[in-house]
Amino acid sequence: MNVVQGAVQAVVAAGGEPAARMMERLESRLLDAASGHGELLARHAGDTIAAGGKRLRPLLLFLAAGAPPPESETLLRSAVAVELVHSATLVHDDVLDGSPLRRGRPTVMAAGGRLAATATGDLLFSRAFAELAHSRSADAVRVLSRASSELAAGELMQRADAWRAVSVERYLERCRLKTGVLFRAACELGALEGDDRDRLPALALFGERIGVAFQLLDDVLDVTGPPERTGKPRGADLLDGTVTLPLIVARERDPALAALDLRAVRTPEDAAGVSTRIAETGSLEDTRARALELVAGAKAELPDMPARQRGALELIADGVVERYS
Repeated sequence: MNVVQGAVQAVVAAGGEPAARMMERLESRLLDAASGHGELLARHAGDTIAAGGKRLRPLLLFLAAGAPPPESETLLRSAVAVELVHSATLVHDDVLDGSPLRRGRPTVMAAGGRLAATATGDLLFSRAFAELAHSRSADAVRVLSRASSELAAGELMQRADAWRAVSVERYLERCRLKTGVLFRAACELGALEGDDRDRLPALALFGERIGVAFQLLDDVLDVTGPPERTGKPRGADLLDGTVTLPLIVARERDPALAALDLRAVRTPEDAAGVSTRIAETGSLEDTRARALELVAGAKAELPDMPARQRGALELIADGVVERYS
């Protein structure tokens, strides 16, 4: 069992048998949501979902609703919707980045081409909102719609920033949009279903902060690798011109990196060499420290709630950090 699996199992255990049952039902419903739309789309959408992942967002949603969470149909549909949106963004990101691998498997873009990948992402988005439509909750639809719009804005910001010098402030806002807002939406949807509107703003902030920390640490992992752990080449961000905090800080310390034109980084070997140089500046430690501060702040500002629920949510926050330990 790896660190991620152990951390997720600990969180599920903290949520009790209802949390475990909801996670099992989630997997079945995700596969159901991808089917029934023609063989080609069903295969690509099913492969994307079957590739797995940590399912942190649905787990966060369940536990924001309570520990143990209510075993309601609407809560399950909200969790399915959040994970489908997440999967859709990954497929569309791979189209924009031209990524050949995701979680160690060929992407839809690599296996089926741009049109198939675009259609697969569109299908996953549409199925997400179809799930929420059954809840008849305008608030739930607004929460996920807002997050989806911000996700798109974050992706456009990343494309606009490609190959350019980027400020720390702009980078952090991009992390909030690309990653933090869907963690936030998961907490908001859970609080809505758990009828916990008083705690909703604080839970939303908790989710957004650990989402940003997750992205910072993911950007560290892109520099450190190894590919067998990340499922993609070391320094993949460098190859598509994505400027992350480790590089921003490293450029302040290494004149050669400051002068580097990222367009000259053309091969995995080039990216690995630049990644080694970034690591030598100590910028990875600085990025980790900033992520740890975000996680500590998120945990410290959790609202008053039952001890079991607080403990489960804190375990999720700690799991984000443990993935990169």
